[in-house]
Amino acid sequence: MAFSATLYLLPSSPNLSYRAPSPLFINLRFPKTLTIKSFSSSLDSPKLAFVEKPSIPSKTGSWEWRFQDNSVKVYYEEHEGDSPKPQKNILMIPTISDVSTVEEWRLVAKDIVMQQGKVNCRATIVDWPGLGYSDRPSINYNADVMEKFLVDFINASNSPLSCAGNELVVFGGGHAATIAFRAAKKGLVKPSAIAAVAPTWAGPLPIVFGRNSDMESRYGLLRGTLRAPALGWMMYNVLVSNEKAIQSQYKSHVYANPDNVTPAIVESRYALTKRKGARYVPAAFLTGLLDPVTSREDFLDLFASMDGKIPVLVVSTKSAPKRSKAEMDALNGVKGVTKFVEVPGALLPQEEYPSIVAEELYKFLLEI
Repeated sequence: MAFSATLYLLPSSPNLSYRAPSPLFINLRFPKTLTIKSFSSSLDSPKLAFVEKPSIPSKTGSWEWRFQDNSVKVYYEEHEGDSPKPQKNILMIPTISDVSTVEEWRLVAKDIVMQQGKVNCRATIVDWPGLGYSDRPSINYNADVMEKFLVDFINASNSPLSCAGNELVVFGGGHAATIAFRAAKKGLVKPSAIAAVAPTWAGPLPIVFGRNSDMESRYGLLRGTLRAPALGWMMYNVLVSNEKAIQSQYKSHVYANPDNVTPAIVESRYALTKRKGARYVPAAFLTGLLDPVTSREDFLDLFASMDGKIPVLVVSTKSAPKRSKAEMDALNGVKGVTKFVEVPGALLPQEEYPSIVAEELYKFLLEI
């Protein structure tokens, strides 16, 4: 049985119906009537074959992150090839979303580490705390918390990355890339290069409805409701944790080609929404608490801060949702961006078109 729900966040007159990137339906009242069915995107990308192939990591593990009074077990994977040559260490960070997971990077990692070229690579993929296969404690998640985790994971003496030294290359998707740039700008991490794949900075609701004080209070109400012990789970199960909603989300704007959204992908993501504590990070992401910056100017400034320091690759996508694509395209030719490329895909090209993304990332590795 399919469900839908309506949250009334604003008083006033005629309706604006908005279908958020997360499978959440919100009716807001505005002076004029406007209906937006979804963040639909142009599906004119080449219909490349998407074949689910097994990608077995060389090692899986759990790293303990100490934060405030919490001990959080963070899941990670290591992928290595067979070459005995010196290695280049890569950290791959999943896109932050309702169903963020290391799985989105597995085939890219496999393609890169199996290359028999001049660069021999070792890739580590890590799940964010509160997402994927990591623990999901009831932390008040925000961009600062996520940045603190990333800094600790990269710099800790007992981290899986401790052997990387100052030669770590970071690949991040969506918000993850922007958080990495924010940490690098502050000097908290010192990667040798960063690649941003379909980079974003605004959460689903703020990118559409803005951040004025009136809206922020409504976001807070929604966030508090989703975090509530009983009502929160009920709302989360209706709005997010169901297979039809996840399938719709992926077909409308996460993938460029709806035919690539397989039952296996939907089932995998649905299983993630059933993990204990699954609603806490989505409540923050949806309402903008995980946004690393609050304006395009600040977004561009993060990239500009890397100018002359490290190589930076931006991988944009042909079929990203209109507003997200505008932010990606704003990075083309700006200060601090060493190389800008465009590939097929929408918001998750590394999973939908892994071979193409892996090729661009490997070429970048050869150039740095």
